[in-house]
Amino acid sequence: MSRVYFIKVDNKDVDLAGRAARKLLETLVDKENIALESKVPIKTHFGEKGNRTFIKAATYNGIIDYLKEHDCEDRFLETTVLYGGKRYKRDSHLALAQEHGFTALPVEIADGESGEELYQVEVGLKHFDKCTIGKAFDRYKQVLVLSHFKGHALAGFGGAIKQLSMGFASKGGKLAMHMNVRPRIRKWLCKRCGMCVSRCQANAITLGKSPFIDKSKCLGCGACFSVCRHHAVSIFSWGGIVNALFKGKFFREKLVEYAFAACKNKQHIFLNFALNITRGCDCEPLPMRACVDDIGIFASLDPVAIDRACHDAAMKKGKKFAGAEQLNYAEKIGLGSNQYELIEINLD
Repeated sequence: MSRVYFIKVDNKDVDLAGRAARKLLETLVDKENIALESKVPIKTHFGEKGNRTFIKAATYNGIIDYLKEHDCEDRFLETTVLYGGKRYKRDSHLALAQEHGFTALPVEIADGESGEELYQVEVGLKHFDKCTIGKAFDRYKQVLVLSHFKGHALAGFGGAIKQLSMGFASKGGKLAMHMNVRPRIRKWLCKRCGMCVSRCQANAITLGKSPFIDKSKCLGCGACFSVCRHHAVSIFSWGGIVNALFKGKFFREKLVEYAFAACKNKQHIFLNFALNITRGCDCEPLPMRACVDDIGIFASLDPVAIDRACHDAAMKKGKKFAGAEQLNYAEKIGLGSNQYELIEINLD
């Protein structure tokens, strides 16, 4: 049985929430005898442009101070996203992070300028033999994974597991989880500018009279469609669309397998913020309203247990999120345990 530590707090007072987050981290490190690494980056979500309910940067100030006091070199780590928007490429993603107040630490985009920087983790599971993770994560044995617990249209809910999967995956990994296809070149749109070739680390792209991508070489990193200014590189196919629409039940299992890859041979620390709990994800570029009252902040070494604790707490508040079956699959493959002991901590 895994231990999950909890402090009841709401989002009205950011400073209070920040003190609670620090108290939980202190408690977790002490009670679980965690040896902090000399470098402990923070993985979080900066919120999409237009979103207002992401966890605000100031909430993490106490955590950042704690890491500095323990001589841990830290930074924010994020990855590029699959769809458009400000988080699609590194430069605009960095600018958005600054705009949203994430200035207390350096920010690094783990999968490079366009999603082309990655490393592969062998998992040998039901859906994936290997998973592609943002390259910068390979440098660290321990990441402080800060997740906003809330709803999600496909996953049912988002917490530690989704942060580990979509959050750690390179752009190509996100593509594999969603559609499991390889990019192709639409020849009638290709201008032979060579931008895609310059970003392809697998030398899979051939230009000329009939440009094409060699699927046997392609890593599926997604850099080519990310940099193409002429929209000549497509990730859509009938097979991919059918896979996305009619095999949606497998999407959650794919998330779990990527979370497993992100944790393999690592010693991550998890905090879930069950505050500003909305039906949609922080990736949605629009203001949203909470669908359930604030619950508090949770901390654990087990990503399955902490997500289960949040899911259970939301259900007690009257909101039952879909997607709980992913927790059973996560336990089945050894990512963590559904059984947990909830230990409430006093802030004072």
